[in-house]
Amino acid sequence: MSDLPFSQAAENNCVPILEELKRLFSGAGTVLELGAGTGQHASAFAAAMPHLQWQPSEHPESLAMLRPRCELSKLDNLLVPVTLDICENAWPAPWPDAVYTANTLHIVAKDVVQTLFSTCGSSASQGSLLIVYGPFNYAGRYTSDSNANFDLWLKEMNAESAIRDFEWVDSLACAGGYVLQEDIPMPANNRLLVWRMDRG
Repeated sequence: MSDLPFSQAAENNCVPILEELKRLFSGAGTVLELGAGTGQHASAFAAAMPHLQWQPSEHPESLAMLRPRCELSKLDNLLVPVTLDICENAWPAPWPDAVYTANTLHIVAKDVVQTLFSTCGSSASQGSLLIVYGPFNYAGRYTSDSNANFDLWLKEMNAESAIRDFEWVDSLACAGGYVLQEDIPMPANNRLLVWRMDRG
């Protein structure tokens, strides 16, 4: 177990996120996780919510990091990880009841964020959920000094990375037909944003 890829951030936020997802996913059957990373969320959430079919996915370059923990879990409802480059690969079909992603929007470039929302907007089924976890700015301002420092670190690592503005992200979701259902405060100055597809 000690040799498995490990994320301290995923370890820290796993329980708080799970507490919310148990409620949000009570009526769901299938979930697609984007950017599943080390698989810590995928394995923990699939184990805690056996009624779900959990599909983890990752960029081709990071799939090797995701596979080991998922294979070791041997959960019937944790599906084999798949490759998904948001901007290039075909997304799994049929569309899931929910798409979930954690700590990805501030890592990827703005055009990838836009593609994520446009793809979901054009393909999502009526009533399906889109749930995003991570730090966000509000009214163009950081919500804490730690987020400001984190954003500076992100930009030093990659000029295309940055904490995104909530209003911008919500506008992308709304343009695709989603309606914001919940904006949930989470530990360490993060948020859990929940949108539901409403094609009217």
